[in-house]
Amino acid sequence: MTRKAKVHLLPRFVLACILGVSLGGVLRAGPSMAGDGALRVIVSVPPQQTFVERVGGRHVEVHSMVQPGHDPHTYEPTPRWIAALSDADLYVRIGVPFEHRWMGRIRSANREMRILDAHSGLNPHNLSGHDHDEGHGELLAEQGHPDEHRQAGEHDPHVWTDPLLAKQMGGRIRDQLIELDPENAEDFRRNYQAFAAELEALDREIRSLLAPVSNRKFMVFHPAWGYFAAAYGLTQIPIEKAGKEPPPRALTALIEQAQRERIKVIFVRPRFSERSARQVARAIGGQVSAIDPLATDYVANLRRVARQIAGAARK
Repeated sequence: MTRKAKVHLLPRFVLACILGVSLGGVLRAGPSMAGDGALRVIVSVPPQQTFVERVGGRHVEVHSMVQPGHDPHTYEPTPRWIAALSDADLYVRIGVPFEHRWMGRIRSANREMRILDAHSGLNPHNLSGHDHDEGHGELLAEQGHPDEHRQAGEHDPHVWTDPLLAKQMGGRIRDQLIELDPENAEDFRRNYQAFAAELEALDREIRSLLAPVSNRKFMVFHPAWGYFAAAYGLTQIPIEKAGKEPPPRALTALIEQAQRERIKVIFVRPRFSERSARQVARAIGGQVSAIDPLATDYVANLRRVARQIAGAARK
C-alpha cells in the first residue's frame, strides 16, 4: 500500500484514549510525522535510522524510538510514540529487547502499517556464550516473523555492528521501500548501491586497521560488540552478565583475566554505569574508554571503534 492510498481508521487522540492515556501524556516525547508525501518510517534504534535514510533518501521520513542516551534493553515507548505509529507506513524492527515486550501493541496501533524484520534470516549469536567467537553470520531461509514472545536477551540483537550484515539489512530495506513506493524504485536501488559500496569499503578499511593487532581480545562492560568481533577475528570479554554487574568473586576473576590477557583498556557505553569497569581498570593500571553501539554516524563510528580497539591493543 502506498503512502497516498493509505487510510487511517483512528486519529491519534482516539488511539491515545483507547490506550488509556491522557492527552497531556500524549504530548510528551515522540515524533510529529510530516504530511509531505514521503514514506513515514519508524525504527527501533538510531543506526537503523541511518540505514533507512541512506536507502530511502528524500522519499522517506524516519524516526528512531530509542534516542541517544537511552537503553533499548529497558526502553518503554511513550504514549505519543504509540500514537505516532498510527501515521506510519513502515516499522523496521531489529530484535532489541523492548520490541519483544511491545510488538503486540505496536502492531495493534496500526494494522495497515508494514513491519519489516530487518534481522530476519541472519544467524543470531547467543548472548549466553559471551565471547562471541563463532563465525560470521549467514543468511538462513526463514518464513514469517520470529517468535515475539521469546525471552528478551536470549539472542544478541546488535547485528548492525558488522557492516556486511548492515549491507544485508540495507537490501531488505530497499526491497520493502520498493514494495511500498514502486514509483521511486530506481532511486532506492541507486541509493542502496552507493550505501553498499561504502559499507564494503568500510569493511576493508577496518580489516586493514585491525590486521596488525596481535592481542585479539578486548574487554567491554556490555557485550554489544559480538558481531563486530566475529567479523574481524576478535573476542570480546564482557564485564556485565545477563544485564547485571558482576559479584565480587566474578569481578576478581575478570581482573585476573585482564591481567593475563594484557588488557589495558575497558570499553563502556557513554553515559551509562561504569563502576565495575573502573574497578577493573584501576586494578590493572588501565583506563576506561567509551564506544557507542547506538551512534547515528554509523560509518564514522565503526571506523572510530576499530581505531580505538587497535590503539588499546598497543598499550
